[in-house]
Amino acid sequence: MKQALPHHGDVSSPPIALNSDATGDSASESDLLARLRAGEDAAFDELTALAAGRMLSIARRMMPCEADAEEAVQDAFLNAFRALETFDGRAKLTTWMHQITVNACLMKLRAKRRRPEKRIEDLLPNFLADGHQKEAAAPWRRADAATLEAEELRVLVREKMQELPEQYRTVLILRDVEGLDTEETAAALNVTLDTVKTRLHRARQALKTLLDPYFIERSQ
Repeated sequence: MKQALPHHGDVSSPPIALNSDATGDSASESDLLARLRAGEDAAFDELTALAAGRMLSIARRMMPCEADAEEAVQDAFLNAFRALETFDGRAKLTTWMHQITVNACLMKLRAKRRRPEKRIEDLLPNFLADGHQKEAAAPWRRADAATLEAEELRVLVREKMQELPEQYRTVLILRDVEGLDTEETAAALNVTLDTVKTRLHRARQALKTLLDPYFIERSQ
């Protein structure tokens, strides 16, 4: 069942997840964009069915509660409608919608003045002059990781991700949680491919540091 976009209704309960086959057809996207700009109601419904599920998924990862995530998606749709004429079509329409969703989430997070984030420099490994890591990474206890319930592990990882600086947390969410590739992530954040790669590498290292106390082997 299709759901109307913000100017027609509420998007708090999204329809289906993103359909990758639909986004792969550039001709279909061009046609959809033309129909959106013409104000065709059916086109707005199609865009909601195409993108709302993934947009809400991204917002849920970034926002502290469901209500905030739904508000961010609502804002993202409204912002997208206002900017339809400025969309140049160089990126996929859905990637553009992801970018607007991320920006809407970031604006809300900044306004809420969330808890202080840790400095990324404090979470990265230190290296000696010869290039070797100053302290070898401690192995995790497999038993602990295996016995944690899947939901408990998801909650723990999400909590620790919230402690990462915003720019690193966002890249980690888009790449490792939402499954966007490097090019899509760069387009969504309006940064270069190298920036995405660097931030992702540092974010993964920092997240491991935050999770180490729960899983590292300890000497008896």
